[in-house]
Amino acid sequence: MAERINSIGRRKEASARVILLPSSGTTQITVNGKDYKTYFPQGIYQKIVEQAVNGAEVADKYDFVVNVKGGGMKGQAEATRLGIARALVKENSELKPKLRALDLLTRDPRAVERKKPGRKKARKRFQFSKR
Repeated sequence: MAERINSIGRRKEASARVILLPSSGTTQITVNGKDYKTYFPQGIYQKIVEQAVNGAEVADKYDFVVNVKGGGMKGQAEATRLGIARALVKENSELKPKLRALDLLTRDPRAVERKKPGRKKARKRFQFSKR
């Protein structure tokens, strides 16, 4: 196993840099210097972050150090998930079909549509008045 593996995950405006390290017994995921359960207090975001580790069935083998910035909580959680999945594939390419089947290696390209001139928002128009 390599000493450390770097990967990047992105979602919406969030960007996560992930470093994969050999585990010290149990899998530790540290996000911006805090445990991921502290950084993402809502259970749904914790499950999103855990998806790649649980899907690859590599619990207790690796530790992850994540630096994430930009976007909101959900975007950061999903960027972290993608970064972890990519790091696992760099470490062990045999995991790729398993993670691909769970759709964890595809970057979600959806982002906020820009506001257009002469409109209230991206698509919303001002109220039409015939007279």
